[in-house]
Amino acid sequence: MKKIIPLVTLSAMLFALCSSAEPQQPKKIPRIGYVDAGSPATTGHRAQAFMQGLSELGYADGQNIVIDYRWAEGKLERLPGFVAELIRGGVDVIVSSATPAIRTAKEQNTTIPIVMAGVTDPVGNGFAASLAHPGGNITGLTHVSPDLTGKRLELLKEIVPRLLRVAVLWNPNQPGQSTAFKDM
Repeated sequence: MKKIIPLVTLSAMLFALCSSAEPQQPKKIPRIGYVDAGSPATTGHRAQAFMQGLSELGYADGQNIVIDYRWAEGKLERLPGFVAELIRGGVDVIVSSATPAIRTAKEQNTTIPIVMAGVTDPVGNGFAASLAHPGGNITGLTHVSPDLTGKRLELLKEIVPRLLRVAVLWNPNQPGQSTAFKDM
């Protein structure tokens, strides 16, 4: 009986080791679809900054993430095809700083997360219900928004209490920028 107990214990240990020695499934590498209205020569600095930020977080393209770049090179009519291609390709997230690309991605899908990088007026463009509670599958950053414009003026007034007038200059050919000041 004393010889059977060690034999049973050894058999149980070997059985436990065998069940954990099964091959593990390869880890899925996240895929990012990066869509830009410009070209690498004109707006490639944005992609470089994006890659630098990912690198600082420990990500490297081709190692633990894959980034699929699409450059419209000023031909906005190419964006719907690019977005559709990325969706069919199974990207996990779509990143863009181009308002038309964000709009196209929103129209073509409701499940893949969309990250807007500095898009003008996400509320006015219909990308977010509000800045505080965007809703949907779109998130990201904005640099110009009617909500933020009022706050900027408030801060300016606090810094310069005797301020009476403020002039704002913008390019009227830049879509969306004038919407930031429409209620002022």
